[in-house]
Amino acid sequence: MIKKYRFGHPFETGAVIADLPVREGLPEIGEIRADAEGFHFSYVMEKDAAVYGLGETVRGINKRGWHYVSDNSDESFHLEDKTSLYSAHNFLLLGGRQKAGLFFDYPGMMTFDVGYTREDLLTVTCERADLDLYVIIGDSLRDICRSFRRMTGRSYIAPKWALGYGQSRWGYVTPEDFHEVVDTYRSLHIPLDAVYMDIDYMERYKDFTVNAENFPDFAGFVREMKTKKIHLVPIIDAGIKQEKGYDVFEEGLEKGYFVTDEEGKPFDTACWPGLTYHPDFLKADARRWFGRKYTALTDKGIDGFWNDMNEPSLFYTKGSMEKLRINLRQFLSKPAEDSDYFELMGSMRGLRSREAYRHFYHDVDGEKVCHEDIHNLYGYMMTRAAGETFEELFPDRRILLFSRSSYVGMHRYGGIWQGDNKSWWSHILLNLQMSVSLNMTGFLYTGADIGGFGSDTTRDLLLRWLAFGVFTPLMRNHSAWDTRRQECYRFERPEDFAHVIGVRYRLLPYLYSEYVKAALKDDLYFRPLAFDYPEDSMAVRVEDQAMLGDGLMVAPVYTQNAAGRYVYLPEDMLFVKFTPDGIIREEMASGVHFISVALNEVPLFVKKEHILPLASPAESVEDLDEDNLTLLGWVTGKAEYLMYSDDGYTREYENPAHFRVIRME
Repeated sequence: MIKKYRFGHPFETGAVIADLPVREGLPEIGEIRADAEGFHFSYVMEKDAAVYGLGETVRGINKRGWHYVSDNSDESFHLEDKTSLYSAHNFLLLGGRQKAGLFFDYPGMMTFDVGYTREDLLTVTCERADLDLYVIIGDSLRDICRSFRRMTGRSYIAPKWALGYGQSRWGYVTPEDFHEVVDTYRSLHIPLDAVYMDIDYMERYKDFTVNAENFPDFAGFVREMKTKKIHLVPIIDAGIKQEKGYDVFEEGLEKGYFVTDEEGKPFDTACWPGLTYHPDFLKADARRWFGRKYTALTDKGIDGFWNDMNEPSLFYTKGSMEKLRINLRQFLSKPAEDSDYFELMGSMRGLRSREAYRHFYHDVDGEKVCHEDIHNLYGYMMTRAAGETFEELFPDRRILLFSRSSYVGMHRYGGIWQGDNKSWWSHILLNLQMSVSLNMTGFLYTGADIGGFGSDTTRDLLLRWLAFGVFTPLMRNHSAWDTRRQECYRFERPEDFAHVIGVRYRLLPYLYSEYVKAALKDDLYFRPLAFDYPEDSMAVRVEDQAMLGDGLMVAPVYTQNAAGRYVYLPEDMLFVKFTPDGIIREEMASGVHFISVALNEVPLFVKKEHILPLASPAESVEDLDEDNLTLLGWVTGKAEYLMYSDDGYTREYENPAHFRVIRME
């Protein structure tokens, strides 16, 4: 049961697609104050009851004990003390006797205090009492989650090749850089389906351009890569370079498609290209215009994109730069002994400040709307612009699309990657925990930068991370230009990497099946153990394992120098370990076990009476043979598995021919 309550005059975010009536009065759950001082929701949480949701946040699957702020931010240090990352997913699931889901549809800054100030108290606050609150009641948290997903729409389904392994690095500049990656992977028989193109492929960081000096025949280069079964995936940033003669800039300026200052003039910002203007993605015709710009690359054979810098990330504005110049002149005019270090550093930090969000505006159906009031929608609307265009121009074809910034509702148009993480062991665990929470808010196509984007990775860290990345729909190794090179062939014994990544392809028939079925059923691909075992007090406390699909449980090793790890089995399960020499199977009773896992092994658990179909090894998705599968499981009688398989490109998801029953006895 879903009840919708309206406070004030909410901005229409498009997050909810269900037509629900507005209820009179106040919800029966919690206490609410909504007045000129803002919105305040409070709820006394049951002792030891878990609270889930909030999508992309730091810390655990259970959100109790910390405070979180929905305020989309370009944040490259994903530390435990962070309260905001790139996205806003204002959906909470309350465990305990009274199970409920709460979605606060509010596009501005919102704070969630989940037992941080007072151990048993949940408070949700924002400055303006203009929002819709959806209260979902159900028998189980999983059912509540399904109701939320039906209310907000079907999750994006990526093309099948996009579930293959991808290699990326900020710093691939010339065709030779890409050839080296592809040819080396192929020569070492390490599976690969995609290579990502960061900002260096462009002409001076201008969206929808290609550096003609480096790529004189870009369409031919794309075709050449596809003959090697490789898809190229270029990045698209949110800021448009201010440059006369640049068609995107000229057209956007002429047609009034950029955000403006209070006087109606295009608002000056800065990002990678230098001075930029930002498209007004809340304006329908601007979205349509920008979305069609992607055809400059799809016309050359590109069939995948990642949208970036779309919180939006502003390096500075003309105003903040001028303020800095004034402060620096004042600083330099003082005697050295009077110079204040902290004053200087404060001035520098002020250059890149969210203060700018208060000073530019959107045109929403003729009404001027301050960006700060709808800040969290920007990345969502950028990806919506592309997604709607692809649906219109390529109705029978899937294009890969994912974003850094998002809001609930963007999950209908694309996935997300989990941002600029680090080569830290703790970020393997964060990858798992964030994936589970994102699934609750509809983002099924997600993954982290395997090996870490920032800092220097190590061989053991990368292998352990890959062993978990085997299970994430987006499986991409990505790193920054100033870090240690982390392509798999850079490390000793690359055959170990070939084996671990190869397990992904052996599992792909099952993983793809569960991914698509989760989207079609408004269900979860990843979920907490507590969703399957709500009465098991141990399962509720497990934060480093997750259920996957119909019958798997994953438990990655995420600590340095570990020979394995302890796992908790809520029921009897089959422990499966993929080694370079074959598959090891061990039947395990419920309870706590220590499992040994070498660096070149991939562990997983299969629930009893469930089937795991496996393909033969392959080096690309195109090479997968799904007609001759090996069945694995702990089956005492007869078991069935409903497998989904399609051509990987078209959108005929409900075609009965794509489903088949696999039996094992």
